[in-house]
Amino acid sequence: MTEFMLGFPGPNIGFTWHGTKFGVTAVPLGGYARVCGMEPGEESPHLAGLMRVVYEHGTIDMEDAARELGISDDDAFAGLEQLVDWGTVEMPRKTDEYNTYRAPARDGYESGQAREVPDEQALYESERSQQYRSLGFFKRCAILLAGPGMNLLFAIVMFVLIYSVMGFDVVDQATNEVRHITVDPGRAIMAGFDYIGAVFIAILGLFNPQTAAETVSNSTSIVGIAVMSKSAFDAGLANFLSFSAMISVSLGLMNMLPIPPLDGGRFVIEIYQLIVRRNITTRALNALSLAGMALFIGFFILMVNQDIQRFVFGNWS
Repeated sequence: MTEFMLGFPGPNIGFTWHGTKFGVTAVPLGGYARVCGMEPGEESPHLAGLMRVVYEHGTIDMEDAARELGISDDDAFAGLEQLVDWGTVEMPRKTDEYNTYRAPARDGYESGQAREVPDEQALYESERSQQYRSLGFFKRCAILLAGPGMNLLFAIVMFVLIYSVMGFDVVDQATNEVRHITVDPGRAIMAGFDYIGAVFIAILGLFNPQTAAETVSNSTSIVGIAVMSKSAFDAGLANFLSFSAMISVSLGLMNMLPIPPLDGGRFVIEIYQLIVRRNITTRALNALSLAGMALFIGFFILMVNQDIQRFVFGNWS
């Protein structure tokens, strides 16, 4: 795992510990985990040699790596990109004139600094042992749940901050007096779980033909989120944090839908592979992912159209 962040992918601040960067991004909605070794397809047969070449040179162009190993440029490019996904080498920078790859800053070495490789195979096995594809079933499932779990954890933290630290206003029905109160963290956490449960039930409505249309019509796209986030921000910090928590819950639970390429879809695939005791083919995985993407693109277009209509008529509720 190379990143474990609160927020959408983008500019971020944080710290690095044992090769993983922890932090907060510029858009604090939800969270994500960037896992090494989740790329589809078979491993390149040239990974061990490419690791050695990059580490011994420190910095090397793709064409030079291919020439040194006696392989094609396409094979070298595919292998180097896989190593980038593994977090084993650094990807080319925008300022590089060519496809230049670098050994990572690690074990006292700086980025792009050459180092000795006493045992090529040992280096390869050490790097591979840290990848998602080399882990056991339960560890892979835990990793898949880490991203959605960060979304839900973020929401719970926001509920505690709003209800137990910042407080909220309530109206006394007898006197119409407005009082500002706080509740203990336990009650705030329970309120968070109650909301998570309500959203979960709403998402289940997508799979009920009688309620699917209503569920979609009550949903919104990134266009609606942008408009509502501005309104929430204008209404004050507490309202914005509450809105962030609600969006995080929706993102976390939606990501658990059993549809590739979502984490929920990958989780179902892991269970299927455990039951049949063989890996699903790359062709089948790509087909499932394309079908899932087509479904979500359809939902996206539908919801964007809904949001445009709401924006035109000013019917934001």
